[in-house]
Amino acid sequence: MSVECTRLPSGLTVVTENMPHLESVALGTWIKSGSRNETPAEHGIAHLLEHMAFKGTHKRGARQIAEEIENVGGELNAATSTETTAYYARVLKDNVPLAVDILADILTDSVFAEDELEREKHVILQEIGAADDTPDDVVFDRFSEQAFKDQTIGRAILGTPETVQSFTSDQIRAYLARNYTTDRMFVVAAGAVDHDAFVRQVEDRFAGLRTEPEVKPLMDTAHYTGGEARESRDLMDAQVLLGFEGKAYHMRDFYCSQILANILGGGMSSRLFQEVREIRGLCYSVYAFHWGFSDTGIFGVHAATGGENLPELVPVILEELRKASQKIDGQEIERSRAQIRAQLLMGQESPAARAGQMARQMMLYGRIIPNQELMDRLAGITTERLTDLAGRLFFDAAPTLSAIGPIDQLASLDEIAGALSSGKLSGGASLKATG
Repeated sequence: MSVECTRLPSGLTVVTENMPHLESVALGTWIKSGSRNETPAEHGIAHLLEHMAFKGTHKRGARQIAEEIENVGGELNAATSTETTAYYARVLKDNVPLAVDILADILTDSVFAEDELEREKHVILQEIGAADDTPDDVVFDRFSEQAFKDQTIGRAILGTPETVQSFTSDQIRAYLARNYTTDRMFVVAAGAVDHDAFVRQVEDRFAGLRTEPEVKPLMDTAHYTGGEARESRDLMDAQVLLGFEGKAYHMRDFYCSQILANILGGGMSSRLFQEVREIRGLCYSVYAFHWGFSDTGIFGVHAATGGENLPELVPVILEELRKASQKIDGQEIERSRAQIRAQLLMGQESPAARAGQMARQMMLYGRIIPNQELMDRLAGITTERLTDLAGRLFFDAAPTLSAIGPIDQLASLDEIAGALSSGKLSGGASLKATG
């Protein structure tokens, strides 16, 4: 495998990795812009733009876009996140020029017709409704809203029915002009791709991109606040998410946080899975995670369980957080390193996963990170660093709690914060639940 990177005179960056044993290519355009780059009046417009890009250009109608890529057996899709947006395709190697042409067409020459806009607004309103009917989605949205209260980073990516219904074609074009510029865009391909030929195709077809924004892109600095969001619903399970401020991608403790999350709740051998599910049978699903952003992060524990289990479940989770700040075995670190290494290398066997990985690294670090460098960063993580990090993450900052479902027996945020500092829940119940 070989990675090559070319920066075009326009400022657009093109990255490829040749995987000669394949017959297909995964390619796409990644933009360093997402829901965090919206103004208050634009809440949800980044996601709407992603939808509207497929609804017709001056050259192709919406149906023609779908038919042309599927006529050659290809796939075309897109995704919006907090800080990035991606438009991507997978085709056989002979059809790369067609995929490049379609991606460039939808990103440089979309029409944003009013009739299509009204139809797509209705589709997104249904998407918002479906998300609201999915408790494990709602609990994460409410968590973000509390963790970063009244900030763009904490808002749901889909927007609200009110904001979505208010959008006009001119607003979409304004967001596009401000954020979809060559200095913020990366065209990436992995698979049976020739770098020089791909660069020529991209340079020709993406010539219509703006090189500078009309107005400087927006992104306010994140400020973690913490807080509590509770919603009682008549559901089978209670969805509970307890979290803390994590580490940004560029921070020294980012990879340490990834290891810590894996040890606590990253698999069947993790501490939370073993203690909460296997030993105590308190829930079906429990895991820990760490998400990094450009200037902050989130470290969380999510569990789904019957409401009657909450009085025992929460103390057990808090006790595992406390134990992590006191002792972590070297064997746990080695197992976590092995899991992360395996995930990294297995992911690189998929051209789509590899293209996405390269795009993220270019957006975050401005270069492709060699596997050995990643392994070296993980190798420097010690038990002392992990226990020190756990102490700072879990006990030096305000927690955030989000819960939905039958949660009448769930301790309050104040009780949980007090338990983290004192080792007891209100009423004197020990954090170390009896076995």
